[in-house]
Amino acid sequence: MPKNKDKEIKTNVMRILDGWSVDYRYYTYECGEFIDALHTARSLNQPPEKLYKTLVTEGAPRQYYVFVIPIAMELDLKKAARVVGTKSLAMIPVKDINFVTGYIRGGCTSIGMKKKYPTVIDSSANHRKSIIVSGGRIGLQIELAPEDLLRVTSAQFADVVAGTISVGEMEKSQSGE
Repeated sequence: MPKNKDKEIKTNVMRILDGWSVDYRYYTYECGEFIDALHTARSLNQPPEKLYKTLVTEGAPRQYYVFVIPIAMELDLKKAARVVGTKSLAMIPVKDINFVTGYIRGGCTSIGMKKKYPTVIDSSANHRKSIIVSGGRIGLQIELAPEDLLRVTSAQFADVVAGTISVGEMEKSQSGE
């Protein structure tokens, strides 16, 4: 259920956005542990195309790069490597997410990571009035203008996705078909 800004549940992400005078809206939903992004979209009653996930990759040892892409898309590691100017990239292991970012799986966002890593937002976001990204913890999502996310994270827009996975395909893969 959407809520307006409210002092009771301020997260670090919200404090950072407030510090930058960014207009945002937050949504909370019941979720004991992260299931998947499609579940999040359904819980928020939002179209999956509006939700973006945050992926963290590693180039050379300890050289991390952050990518914000639509939940129904896959990161094209070759395109992404070219954009950030490195030879190759690999996804970091899930077990390393907290160590590298300060966030946990399902609550990872490009805003307010432990360190500021080079960040790329898929160019598809540039055509949207707003997108929804993690608010820094499971059960909290933030809706904001892509340009504001770009500004706060010192990111760039670039085409870094491999292709679309339809919502139907996402549902099949989750049901084990």
